[in-house]
Amino acid sequence: MKKIFIIVGTRPNFIKVAPLLIQLKNNKKYKTFLIHSGQHYDYYMSKVFFDELNISPPDYYLNIGSGSQGYQTAEIMKSIEIVLTKNKPDLMIVVGDVNTTMAASIVAAKLYIKIAHIESGLRSYDKKMPEEINRIITDSISNYLFTHSRGADKNLISEGISKDKIFFIGNIMIDTIINNLEKIQSREKYREFNLSRKDFILLTMHRPSNVDNEEIFRSIVGAIEEVAKNIKIVFPIHPRTVKMADKLNIKLSKIKNLKIINPLSYIDLLSIENDSRCVITDSGGIQEESTFLNVPCFTIRENTERPITIDIGSNILVGTKTKDIVSNVENCLNGNCKQGNIPELWDGNTSKRIIEVINHEI
Repeated sequence: MKKIFIIVGTRPNFIKVAPLLIQLKNNKKYKTFLIHSGQHYDYYMSKVFFDELNISPPDYYLNIGSGSQGYQTAEIMKSIEIVLTKNKPDLMIVVGDVNTTMAASIVAAKLYIKIAHIESGLRSYDKKMPEEINRIITDSISNYLFTHSRGADKNLISEGISKDKIFFIGNIMIDTIINNLEKIQSREKYREFNLSRKDFILLTMHRPSNVDNEEIFRSIVGAIEEVAKNIKIVFPIHPRTVKMADKLNIKLSKIKNLKIINPLSYIDLLSIENDSRCVITDSGGIQEESTFLNVPCFTIRENTERPITIDIGSNILVGTKTKDIVSNVENCLNGNCKQGNIPELWDGNTSKRIIEVINHEI
């Protein structure tokens, strides 16, 4: 029996591996193990997603916790090396672009363990983003590169990666949405916050490039203050954003019509997102979710590794300047919202296609 290891570390990882893990655990051809690095350790950043998505408890929990980029990467590498050396799996599956992904890939490559990277080929072409470094390194040493768009295929080919290693299988995160769509649509979480359907904006913001830079942070907050004069905004606030707002003395609680709430579980967040008028975000995952749900999305970043959400979906890249954010959002509130389409193979069958590749290749 072939042995497969899957490693996760953060909220987006849990969401993406859920459908694949369930299918592999029920597949008698493989013995599948789940490793959780502990990169996200807060309950609403971690455990609640296992509970809600019916993911079995991790077989190994590395308990890494927070720390600098170098610290996290080094600690994950030290811990995962022990697990992989002991178990010698036939395949290591990594997902996304977080430190856990890169660290596990490097260790697996040095131990001559084959690597499959889900969500390969995404590029922002901004090496100031830690995630961009993680993507490039992971892709360069992976044996099987699973992509969610034709553009990602082109990125990999332009970097000299053999076409034989690239498999266009679609967006696995859409599998999870479709598997939970009935719950998402019926939850009506917005009612708990005294909101009216399609009469509020969902805001998420956590990226270091936005909240660690005082000038950019204040510019975005200025836009939120302006937009909130005309519509309520609900803001499930990330622990990092709380920390930096306190440090920079940015008084988010004083903004009228801005309702700050605790982080939400996966189903609750998707419920709020689905029922919102539009979304303001710096999250890569939410750019994709909103495209599938056909909710207008305004991405408060200077670039995105998910251009398909702009080219085909409902996303607009608005940058971080106050006036640009305000003008784009107000244009939507005035009835001129962007309507998108669902990209190719974002159909709920991605995990099945991944297993077909694994069956053939290993």
